[in-house]
Amino acid sequence: MKSLNSVSALSDAKSRLCFCSFFIMASLILGVCFIGSAWLTRNSFMVYSTVDIELNDEKEISQFNKCKENCRPFGSESLPKGIVSTTSNFEMRPLWGPVSENYEPKGSTNLLAIAVGIKQKESVNKIVSKFLANGFAVMAFHYDGVVDEWKGFGWHDKVIHVSAPSQTKMWFAKRFLHPDIVSEYDYIFLWDEDLGVENFIPRRYLSIVRQEGLEISQPALDPRKSKVHHRITARMRGSKFHRRYYDSRGGGKCDNNSTGPPCAGWVEMMAPVYSKAAWRCAWYMIQNDLIHGWGLDMQLGYCAQGDRTIKVGVVDAEYVVHMALPTLVGTSSDRQPSKSNNSSSETTGASAPNKLDNRFEIRKRSYNEMSIFKNRWNRAVAEDECWVDPFH
Repeated sequence: MKSLNSVSALSDAKSRLCFCSFFIMASLILGVCFIGSAWLTRNSFMVYSTVDIELNDEKEISQFNKCKENCRPFGSESLPKGIVSTTSNFEMRPLWGPVSENYEPKGSTNLLAIAVGIKQKESVNKIVSKFLANGFAVMAFHYDGVVDEWKGFGWHDKVIHVSAPSQTKMWFAKRFLHPDIVSEYDYIFLWDEDLGVENFIPRRYLSIVRQEGLEISQPALDPRKSKVHHRITARMRGSKFHRRYYDSRGGGKCDNNSTGPPCAGWVEMMAPVYSKAAWRCAWYMIQNDLIHGWGLDMQLGYCAQGDRTIKVGVVDAEYVVHMALPTLVGTSSDRQPSKSNNSSSETTGASAPNKLDNRFEIRKRSYNEMSIFKNRWNRAVAEDECWVDPFH
């Protein structure tokens, strides 16, 4: 009996031990499953989060690159692109009436800007009338301060009038013909008023300019009736246009090897015509304080958008008469020059100018400005290490 009890007790002990072991093992398995599940869940979240972040970064980078490539005019960065109006023109608009988004402008694609004084009203009338009839926009620079006396001409209200007494064509051009303002015009004619246009038709002139690829040009001068300062500007009979002048006389030899002014690649400043690209360059070269522009013509070839011996020319088929009138003399605000201005050795032996005829002082100032411009050009060339002279 005792042995049976011992066996029974031993069997119960083994059963309890197995149960405890099973419980411990089950607990361990459940613990491992719980911990593993938590680890997988956390790492799955981390993987998904990382993928989402990377996708968002790619979208932002793509948007950034897209906006970066979308160049905006300087100063308009804070504006939505669609509201930015980048160009302008001189077309006048009515003060009242409906405003239509489908409004079609008159289509003036070329501009005449001309310095005018009331004393030359007859020649100005002929010039302006002819250009308006050829679909040009016209801007008149009144250097004598007189505007109202032009109201008798039928074209008065069709022209933009800018008045500043005793200022030059270059002074007006630098301030009122900024390239961004005139960018809608294909060609800009920057003319003096003392030109006869009886043998000049603007439309035919531009047809030749476009056909020959001239970026800077001028009409030829009638040599019989004009004041010709440089032989390259004189009309060649029987020719449509020319790009160079030949002369073997004296020291001023001009031949096929000549590549620069005044033999080739050159126009005079009384009647230049610029493409919009050439004018953008020329405008930057005009010095704000040098109002006569002397010396500028010798460097205009740098704005020819290429080889000046090809891109600059004189049109013979459409020519003008240069009367060479002293148009800036006797303007309303002219004053007697001070004695200090006459102290230069250049005035020695010269007669003193009177109040209404300052031609001597104007010419003197022009020469001085030409010297200043040359010095500035040479200094700029010496200081700019990155600039390479294409015509060296």
